[in-house]
Amino acid sequence: MNEQNQTKSLTDILQRQKRAFERARYPALNVRKNRLSRVIALLVDNQCVLCDAMDADFSGRSTHQSRMADIYGAVEPLKYALKHVGRWMKDEPRKVQAPLNLLGAKARVKYQPKGVVGAISTWNFPVWVPMSPLSGIFAAGNNCMLKLSEFTPETSSLLAGLIGQYFDEEELVAINGGQEIAEGFAHLPFDHLLFTGSTSVGKKVMRAASENLVPVTLELGGKSPVIVGKNAKLAKVAESLVLGKSLNVGQVCLSPDYIFVKNDSLNELIAELEKAVSRYFPSLLSNCDYSSIINERHYQRLLAYISEARNAGGEIWEINPANENFAFQDGSFKIPPTLIINPEDSWKVMQEEIFGPVIPVKTYAHLDEVTEFINNRPRPLALYFFGSDKQQLEHLLNQTLSGGVTINDVIQHVSCEDLPFGGVGASGMGNYHGFDGFKTFSHTRSVYKQAGVNLMALAGLVPPYGEKATKILDSMIKK
Repeated sequence: MNEQNQTKSLTDILQRQKRAFERARYPALNVRKNRLSRVIALLVDNQCVLCDAMDADFSGRSTHQSRMADIYGAVEPLKYALKHVGRWMKDEPRKVQAPLNLLGAKARVKYQPKGVVGAISTWNFPVWVPMSPLSGIFAAGNNCMLKLSEFTPETSSLLAGLIGQYFDEEELVAINGGQEIAEGFAHLPFDHLLFTGSTSVGKKVMRAASENLVPVTLELGGKSPVIVGKNAKLAKVAESLVLGKSLNVGQVCLSPDYIFVKNDSLNELIAELEKAVSRYFPSLLSNCDYSSIINERHYQRLLAYISEARNAGGEIWEINPANENFAFQDGSFKIPPTLIINPEDSWKVMQEEIFGPVIPVKTYAHLDEVTEFINNRPRPLALYFFGSDKQQLEHLLNQTLSGGVTINDVIQHVSCEDLPFGGVGASGMGNYHGFDGFKTFSHTRSVYKQAGVNLMALAGLVPPYGEKATKILDSMIKK
């Protein structure tokens, strides 16, 4: 089927899902649990072939990291929703002001499914990104259409086929295709649209959704800073940074993007980073635990960042424990962990989200320099602080703004399912995960039941108004 015909078929699928939703506008608890359980079964039963597909798409990707990040990372939110969805579905009582509450007035919030949710996925975690939001989407009682990434064709093709085996197309369907399909998908009149990807594409998605006034949740990215405080243990900092940055070799929206360290701690931090890389990755080129860049385009982009810094006289630290030659690789696109020390702000490595194993390191004397630098740039998706100084931490929390924060580690706040996950400003809008995801994909409907007594009439606050009404209003409206 060509892309033009497939674009037309998207509308047909959406209409079928909407008609299916109309037939069961408020799915029962057992229906929601059944859908969540089927997603879990799909992932657990097919984890090996999914990991093989991701390995093929990346021309070398750690199977253990794929199982941890993509499979386990998606299964746990689904299990969490399965455990709590019954409680989430319950109406939430709200307070009614006196004296109406004394006379029997009641208020509550009812969480209703929105209908059909569209979700546009990205390539860096081609299983976790599309599948984990289903925890909130299905818990809330919606149907869903997924647009999978064309940059991971093996995984996306396999996942679409598996979804077709485990789900009726009216419940959940996966769509594959290129840019034209993605654009057509974004223009569909969904009841909610979730997009995960770059800020530049997020703007286009939001513009397309606005044509139908579709509410959007945008999970974007940005340059997430790491601040090494004055009391931080640098060996622990280095360990966390190496493990965090080696996850998908930095191809993570939450990956630490640049580091701030005290002037007098720079050399020690570099030494500890070298030790940590050598400990966890004694070799890199043929090491199946050290993943490859997704494709040659992104590989060349990262090399261009390094070349720009080198040509401008920048200080480059390549951490290559086995002194391997990365110039000649057999089908993969690996880059050793590379530090760029005190880069100029105008260099691309400081202007663009890196998405790779390259990380700038900047020095500072006073914490105000750090907060000023962060606040003069677009809001990041995450902020990371290492240290035990509560005053420094509170200063950073109060004086900066980011999507989320992890203290004394990186990325880990995303693993806490009871915390909302999302960005702010250029790093995104809206959030999901846990109960917050359930609420995002639900319509929060206000329900008010009036008291049996007409208090307005008793108080004289109905026409024809008179002196009594004036006195009552005078008593009500005052400082």
